[in-house]
Amino acid sequence: MDELGAHAAALVARHPEDARLRRVGTSRAGTPLWLLAVGHGGRQALVVAGPHANEPVGGATALRLAERVLAAPVTGEAADITWNLLLCLDPDGSRRNEGWLTGPYTLGAYFRNFFRPGFLEQPEWLPDGPEAAALPETRALLDLQDELRPFVQCSLHGVDVGGGFVELTRELPGLAQRLAHTAARLGIPRELGAYDSLYWPRLGPAVYRIPPPRRRDLAAAITEAAVESTWFHPDRHGTVTAVVEAPMWGVTAVGDGSAPTDPDAVLRTVSHALRDDTRHLARLLTRARPHVAGVPGAERLLAPVDDYLLVCPGLADAWDPDTDDGTARALPPLTNAHLAALRIAGRRLVLRTAGLIHRLVRAAGDDPAGVLPDLDRLIDEWCADYRDGLGARWIPVARQSEYQTRMVLAACRLAGRHARACSRSGEATWGPAAAVPIHGE
Repeated sequence: MDELGAHAAALVARHPEDARLRRVGTSRAGTPLWLLAVGHGGRQALVVAGPHANEPVGGATALRLAERVLAAPVTGEAADITWNLLLCLDPDGSRRNEGWLTGPYTLGAYFRNFFRPGFLEQPEWLPDGPEAAALPETRALLDLQDELRPFVQCSLHGVDVGGGFVELTRELPGLAQRLAHTAARLGIPRELGAYDSLYWPRLGPAVYRIPPPRRRDLAAAITEAAVESTWFHPDRHGTVTAVVEAPMWGVTAVGDGSAPTDPDAVLRTVSHALRDDTRHLARLLTRARPHVAGVPGAERLLAPVDDYLLVCPGLADAWDPDTDDGTARALPPLTNAHLAALRIAGRRLVLRTAGLIHRLVRAAGDDPAGVLPDLDRLIDEWCADYRDGLGARWIPVARQSEYQTRMVLAACRLAGRHARACSRSGEATWGPAAAVPIHGE
């Protein structure tokens, strides 16, 4: 986190006329929220890095974007854009991931040092609406959106294991083709059946439409993410939001759009494993909880553990063809890409849970309940399934960041064209050109 701010300050020192750095808020722990602005255009683009604590690549992407914009000659429509780059929305959570950020980049090191706060502490969500937003990070982002009224917002996310994809609040025709080209050039697998968007409309290969927000229970909010959020808040200003997902470990199978031979067999295997693994972790937590309750900050580690243990049994039932009583939401037609994504998601949920319990026990200083050997065995076994069973391979940070940078630039260009095409008079005799502001007619 400190390096990110230092790099931004150095960039501003090198380009004092074209780059500015200002504090737009303060985290719960008192960490500044820094906004790096590049350019002097009248149209505002907003890029939000670090919305999830375990997804650090967005900070590198924000700096790469700034460097690229400053290095390129500014002409044409690009000259009228100011890039507003929020360097990290959850700096406190990001600091809790520093145990794996320096490497080595192995799945075991990542999950044993993983942190992501409970759902209600993730600053992009507005489960009770924007007026009731309590987190200072959330309030800072909402205020920034209302101040800037951006024509495009890009939220930079990371997939720990899987492939790259983009989620949109409104369609941007042409983005799927840009994604396919960028992913192929950089060796990034496209996620054609993303778990997050399992029930969402598909706008093209690996591009999904985020459904309008609705009030749902916590389990649905955690697993479907279709709740009120800062993705939709600036919609009132005409903003289109693109959520750009870049994988840390890529899996080729998530790009296999072919029809499966026996999807029910795969679903049974995945759901049975998730159900059994969740029960095992719940028993380990019951043994460990009395000994870790006094660890400083234990409540912040236990909140996501409890969230995961809450939703996992219901997910296992929803995926299992043998437990369908006709009342559950039916799964969409599944491809091999969907099945790979579900297999990855089931493993991800239990690995995150195991890793957080592992951190808690280590923080307690000893292991009187004797759960660490079991946790280590499970983490190693499940990481091996990712590595050997699914072929998960590390994608260098530079390629992750370059992929996100290119997708943000593409989304910005397409959003600019979309905004101009939609910004016209309602008179039938007017053409498709942008409307003239009333004071200039």
